Amino acid sequence: MKPIIQVSSREVYRNKWMSVREDAVRRPDGSDGIFGVVDRPDYAVVIAVRDDRVALVEQYRYPMGARRWEFPMGTVPGDYDIDPADLAARELREETGLTAGSLVVLGRLDVAPGIMSQRGWVFLATDITEGEHDREHEEQDMHFEWFDRSQFEEMVRTGVITDAQSIAAYGQLLLHERS
Repeated sequence: MKPIIQVSSREVYRNKWMSVREDAVRRPDGSDGIFGVVDRPDYAVVIAVRDDRVALVEQYRYPMGARRWEFPMGTVPGDYDIDPADLAARELREETGLTAGSLVVLGRLDVAPGIMSQRGWVFLATDITEGEHDREHEEQDMHFEWFDRSQFEEMVRTGVITDAQSIAAYGQLLLHERS
């Protein structure tokens, strides 16, 4: 069966972080349809591990209207070609002040493949050196803290951590450790 074919596309919104487009498509059976697509550059999630503890950041997530704990992660607005390892190192240093002597790719994540083109890279960061963070203006209320892995798991179990990327990334870490 052939894939869905894009017939036309128009951008309906853009800011420095994302764009939204509406695509007219033709389905495999010949019928027409539309897709709304959010385009964003790829992101990196970084699991920094030291002495069986993981580094988490907490910040206010405006769309959720609440503060959330999660692994350091992010993207560079408008940069669709940044090297994933460079992005991971940048996000880790920017949000926590940590520098990793070793970064290992654990896997990939698709945020919301039904509506978004953005993909994620998951990294394990070890051989950690502490320094000063260099947060973006939007991250001025961010807080960084180390947690025992058992604390992290309890935070997931009790709904304190609900960030899907962080939970999926931790699953990739567990699979990596078992291989």
